[in-house]
Amino acid sequence: MTIPLNGSAHDVVLPPRPKDVGILAMEMYFPRRCISEEELEEFDGVSKGKYTIGLGQKYMACCDDREDINSFLLTAVHNLLEKYDIDPTSIGRIDVGTETAVDLSKASKTFLMDLFAAAGNTDVEGVDSKNACYGSTAALFNAVNWVESSSWDGRNALVVCGDIAIYAEGSGRPSGGAGACAMLIGPNAPLAVEPIRGTHMVHAYDFYKPKLDSEYPEVDGPLSITSYISAVDASYAAFRKKHAKAKKVASLNGAGEASLAAFSLADVDYPVFHSPYGKMVQKAHARLVYNDFLANPAHPKYAAVANPAALLAQPHKESLLDKTLEKTFMAVAKTDFDTRVEASMKCARRCGNMYTASLYGGLSSLVASVEPAELLGKRISMFAYGSGIASSFFTIKVKGDTSAIRANLDLVNRLAAIKVVPCQEYVDSLKLREEHHLLKSWTPAGSVDNIWPGAYYLEEVDGKYRRKYARAPKA
Repeated sequence: MTIPLNGSAHDVVLPPRPKDVGILAMEMYFPRRCISEEELEEFDGVSKGKYTIGLGQKYMACCDDREDINSFLLTAVHNLLEKYDIDPTSIGRIDVGTETAVDLSKASKTFLMDLFAAAGNTDVEGVDSKNACYGSTAALFNAVNWVESSSWDGRNALVVCGDIAIYAEGSGRPSGGAGACAMLIGPNAPLAVEPIRGTHMVHAYDFYKPKLDSEYPEVDGPLSITSYISAVDASYAAFRKKHAKAKKVASLNGAGEASLAAFSLADVDYPVFHSPYGKMVQKAHARLVYNDFLANPAHPKYAAVANPAALLAQPHKESLLDKTLEKTFMAVAKTDFDTRVEASMKCARRCGNMYTASLYGGLSSLVASVEPAELLGKRISMFAYGSGIASSFFTIKVKGDTSAIRANLDLVNRLAAIKVVPCQEYVDSLKLREEHHLLKSWTPAGSVDNIWPGAYYLEEVDGKYRRKYARAPKA
């Protein structure tokens, strides 16, 4: 059924308004190599457990100068199109989220258009979104909004995100990683993005990349932690405020639930978080539990919390730095974390921090970990964070069968197939990247043997800085 506009015979015919807009398909990409964080502790000469326990890290994906963000995204999109047999002409928008730019003007999205050239599809809206790790969520919101808007032409959208997270030698290096995600966005999706979003954006210098001659960021470690936690608080509060308003309106219209109780984690089946490192996700989840405690301190689940009156009276700024509070609620939340959050950590545990792809690697991990029949009907909360600061809390409702996504991801097997290499190999790969950063007229020195079969890799950069990519033969 189509809806003609009133007017002349030349008026546009619009498709019917879409419902349950969200994620129809997903694909993850990650490098073929990783290093062990336990081995990195010994390699760096730090105390045992500093990375594995202190940061909650297990492995970290790595790549050399043979791969860049464009090769990552090309591989993710090509694999998505192939695995799901997607007609390139059915795509009307591509939104990219990344902070690993190789050009200050030319969007990574433009490189992806080569995958649509043979089909003659150049009518594709969207470009790149950038703000640290938040660019992927901005891209997702843009794509969903387009499908739900009057500008929608009936075609689906793609959201593509990824990064190569690398740090200079020092305390930040163990929190690196790499990966990419591609998602097909459209109506009647099994993973429907629900309409309420709580967002928090402020200015801060917690993590930023002002050095154009280096891939390495500037990081204020303590500020990064408090910025992330304060964003959890503020975006969750904004979401709950909007949720309460929506329930009240629905109730007044006779269409809402009888209860107007405040939104809490009890309304979520699986919380998923942006993961800069594993311990930060534990802290974020515990912080949501703390926020629920503030809203309902008399609930029996908080019976073991010592001196609740003092916690309720504590100023917010002080609570961000209170280690006793943090440990208290991490203990309260531990069982819940193990049963409801850990399932989303498979990519993070193996690949480390993927920046923009991190949150959606978490969603992919969840889909790969939970049986489709069990996941059906469940609600997933998503916390997106990008330094600088941009953050959002939103929810996804599982309204359809996720079997096809799970099968095509084949995530558990693919993660296990990543080769664990010596730490010196990682250091050598970073040196290659350092040597060739911003150069022209060069050929990458990294071995093509480290590229997955069927994946794209950087073949050369010519005298005008133009990048040429090739695809490794499929096995």
